[in-house]
Amino acid sequence: MAYALCSWDRRVFLVLKEVQRAFTNVHCSCRRAGEAVGEVSVLCSSDCSLCSEQARLRQQVVEEDTEDWQRSPDFSGLERVGGVDLSFIKGDDVNACAQLVVLSYPDLELLYEDSHMVTLTAPYIAGFLAFRETPFLLEALQRLERNQPELLPQVVFVDGNGLFHYREFGLACHLGVLSGLPSVGVAKNLLQVQGVDKSEAHQSQIAALQKGGDSFPLTAASGKVLGKALRSSNKSSKPVYVSVGHKICLDTAVRLTHSCCRYRVPEPIRQADCRSREYLRIHFPAVDT
Repeated sequence: MAYALCSWDRRVFLVLKEVQRAFTNVHCSCRRAGEAVGEVSVLCSSDCSLCSEQARLRQQVVEEDTEDWQRSPDFSGLERVGGVDLSFIKGDDVNACAQLVVLSYPDLELLYEDSHMVTLTAPYIAGFLAFRETPFLLEALQRLERNQPELLPQVVFVDGNGLFHYREFGLACHLGVLSGLPSVGVAKNLLQVQGVDKSEAHQSQIAALQKGGDSFPLTAASGKVLGKALRSSNKSSKPVYVSVGHKICLDTAVRLTHSCCRYRVPEPIRQADCRSREYLRIHFPAVDT
């Protein structure tokens, strides 16, 4: 089955690029007074344009399975899984390698890769990472659609969070909604948000994960499950944190993530990370990456 990026993504993409260019001048009243390190409060006021844009796009997230292969016990019909990541030159938070890989499924062999140097003009602000990175990841998917549309992934793994986010709209959601592709957020570190933290109870739950595939829910103070902590491999007792990006339910996202893990990090993300770092080592050999 041939996939295509959603027909309206170009309009939204241009808006996102404009927001990114103007990012440093945007008034965000969610920022704490005197904020100098990009921390953002959980509750946002109505005059924050970035929060308003997140809220508008959040309404378009689909939190259920939409594809036939997702409903199959062995994901029959799934042939291509994508992974995206950005790697920065050490000491440089502006110039980065935006990486897209597409792997075969279930063999997880490389079908396609795209390494592209980009310049990020927007600063990093916690909770708004997508405004900084999404345009370049979307451009990589659009290059693939133009040049080899038959290799467009059927699902994209994102190194970051999806619904497990301050306003339930992380990088994986942003990329999924704008591309129209099913997406899964997989974070290596716990985002302490909405009452989820590194408490003794959380550590006890991690210790109770006995084997690869075991998981437990990440439940917000409201009672809503925002994601799951997954022991992705028998070789690693440290979990990853899986959340819905778009067009997939949480249980399917967790099951698919586990099936794509040779090591702790799912192979599409691991390959994107390794290949972007290798690109920087080759093209910037004098710089420690």
